[in-house]
Amino acid sequence: MKHIKYLIFAVTGFVFISCDTEEFLNPLPDTAIVVEAYYSSDQDVLTGIIGIYDAIQGVNENTDTSYERSNRGVQVEYLLTEHRTDNTRGKTFEGSKADFHRYLIDATNAQSEDYYQSMYQIIFRANDVLTHINVADEANRAKYAAEAKFLRAYAYFNLVRLFGDVPLVTSVVGPEEDQILFTRVAKAQVYEQIVLDLVEAKDVLDNTYKSRASKAAAQGLLAKVYLTQGINYGEAAQLCLDIMGSGFALENNFSDVFYDELNDEIIFAIQYMTGDANESQAFSAEFTTTNSQGREDGLNVVNDNLIADFALYGGNRTEASFKTFVQYSEVIKFLPEGSDITANPPTYGGSPQQAGNDWIILRYADVLLMHAEAILAGGSETTDAAAIDSYMEVRVRAGFDAEADRPSVLTKTALLAERRVELAFENQRFFDLVRFGVADAVLSAHASEMDYPDYNVRQLLLPIPSREINLSGGLLSQNPGY
Repeated sequence: MKHIKYLIFAVTGFVFISCDTEEFLNPLPDTAIVVEAYYSSDQDVLTGIIGIYDAIQGVNENTDTSYERSNRGVQVEYLLTEHRTDNTRGKTFEGSKADFHRYLIDATNAQSEDYYQSMYQIIFRANDVLTHINVADEANRAKYAAEAKFLRAYAYFNLVRLFGDVPLVTSVVGPEEDQILFTRVAKAQVYEQIVLDLVEAKDVLDNTYKSRASKAAAQGLLAKVYLTQGINYGEAAQLCLDIMGSGFALENNFSDVFYDELNDEIIFAIQYMTGDANESQAFSAEFTTTNSQGREDGLNVVNDNLIADFALYGGNRTEASFKTFVQYSEVIKFLPEGSDITANPPTYGGSPQQAGNDWIILRYADVLLMHAEAILAGGSETTDAAAIDSYMEVRVRAGFDAEADRPSVLTKTALLAERRVELAFENQRFFDLVRFGVADAVLSAHASEMDYPDYNVRQLLLPIPSREINLSGGLLSQNPGY
């Protein structure tokens, strides 16, 4: 988030103390300890809230290469999501990052462990703010608490979808409370907490911000939670309708969604700043392939299977989503500022390794397609006009004809294909496949096509990091098969 680290320098020294290891951001008992004297004013609480966003933002790998000192936040999320689908892969088989697309993840994988730690860092910082919420001005307490709970719910939603049962920690805890920190809780109970947090957030927050928690962001995330659980379809549809009546709109030009930041389509995004070591991100450089830019690159090559779907369903989104060079098809939704991919070879601006592209977590097109999905209500098709209207609003922006291309029946298969091309490279595909109940079938076929013999259904859940299991002294259990 732009300018965010300048605000959290003061707080990190107090929140993360007495660490026994080199690990800077890690969900250990000692990192859950706080110095209560730090929080003494409303500004201190606000600074603590901004620090939660910093944990989501993560540290640019080109700024600090150590996975022991610095968590990456959402900057490695594409590995845990896109790479584990039929969308993208790395161009080589080398290194731990290449293990994701080949389904070779084990419990020692650095990026999987880092993401797990990053999500718990969000949770711990949120809990810290909530513990000291009464220090804030009375007029601000409810909205500060709602914001912290939204961010906690966001982190838990990611964890429970990727790792399954996880420890549920909703307060600041100390070293003597290992049982809480390292006991996995059933997904249903984690979801109960997620829903409680999001309901409060949506009832308290407004739509002032796009780069911070908002009412619409909470509504949209709650709708996706209900869809993931396969419950409350009517309520999910209403949540989407509420957002649809809140002033958001699709950008006329699809490319503007990604390069006109915080535009009318954006509901919630994490911001970065070009050329700033402390505020930039590395994934834009990692996505470059033909003319390598990053310390590591070629890490999000587009699969032929997705290219085929773009040919059928992409419309004008295709040319704004990826570009095929001689050997590889390269993601271009997040090109670093100053890039020119028409050049030979393509160029990527002055600071590709310190890129400032925002990471979009929720946007209006996603909400429209969720609205259609909620009306489908787990079924295979619908003739409901409202569902088809929402589906077609996204399609028409992509260049399809509002009448000639309008279906009389919207199928789950068509909706999933639309989500694939509309939200490609935005880390939605894996979660969509699981939510639509087709993950194993699609990924089994993909693994066979790509000759990835190690895929099996157990890999729909990532392993609990072995380091966490070791630290727990045996309290923390592992997912089956790892």
